[in-house]
Amino acid sequence: MSHLHPFRAYSPADFEFPLPEGHRFPYYKYRGVRDRLSGLLPVLPTPALRWADAARVHDPHWLRAWRRGEVTRTQEREFGLPWSEEVVERARRAAGGSLAALHDARAVGWGACLAGGTHHAFRDRAEGFCLLNDAAILTRLALDEGWARRVAVLDLDVHQGNGTAALLAGERGAFTLSVHGARNYPFRKEVSSLDIGLGDGVTDAEYLDVLRTQALPALDAFRPDLLLFLAGADVLAGDRFGRFALTLDGVQERNRAVFRWAQAADIPIVTMMAGGYNRDHALTVEAHASVVLAGLEVLA
Repeated sequence: MSHLHPFRAYSPADFEFPLPEGHRFPYYKYRGVRDRLSGLLPVLPTPALRWADAARVHDPHWLRAWRRGEVTRTQEREFGLPWSEEVVERARRAAGGSLAALHDARAVGWGACLAGGTHHAFRDRAEGFCLLNDAAILTRLALDEGWARRVAVLDLDVHQGNGTAALLAGERGAFTLSVHGARNYPFRKEVSSLDIGLGDGVTDAEYLDVLRTQALPALDAFRPDLLLFLAGADVLAGDRFGRFALTLDGVQERNRAVFRWAQAADIPIVTMMAGGYNRDHALTVEAHASVVLAGLEVLA
């Protein structure tokens, strides 16, 4: 099928790892989003991130221990997933999809990873299903390679991007902006460039007002030349780990607003899925897909 636009997306949906029966990791959404977008744009398999690129922000000795399976029960528990060769490879492929999306963004203005946004990964600690911090890795690569001088990470997952904040703290070329639930995980917050913590039960109108009057003006003031957008779907009402009350319409309008901002600023944008754990699986899939649908609507 030919497409009248240059955009494509990357998905690790075919690459799975062993999980205990009844585990809460939302496997279903990766295939669901890929299938939902089929025919609207090419969806390619994600390449694996090079370990040397992971080591730009993560401790090399810690990475080696994860590669070899030399991890403790405590480390597994913090990660939230049992260790296996496949789960480590899946983390590389999710981050590799984000890097491939960055190359697309540089070439055509937007790149989409249908995974990633693993913002709870620290230099030498995995947390909350996050092993490799793709947003921090992409920021470091873009700055190191001269692809951008100023990178903004707009994290609209319901949980604070604590790992990203810690990894990019003190980097003058990076601006980390997290809009999250003040009383939600992680319960010990890090310090982002700008943290906007909101109360439980936030509605569409309240959330979009914060986006338009606080978050986007802060991006205006920073003037990035690259935007990394973590488009979490866990802001939706009914999310198992979220406490907000957004509707699908509200999430769609959020996504359009971010794309319109990037278009008006004339800067490339990379989108990553981040979290989404709704009790209604179809709603999770549609909310994640809506990020790509918004990109096609605004940019194509």
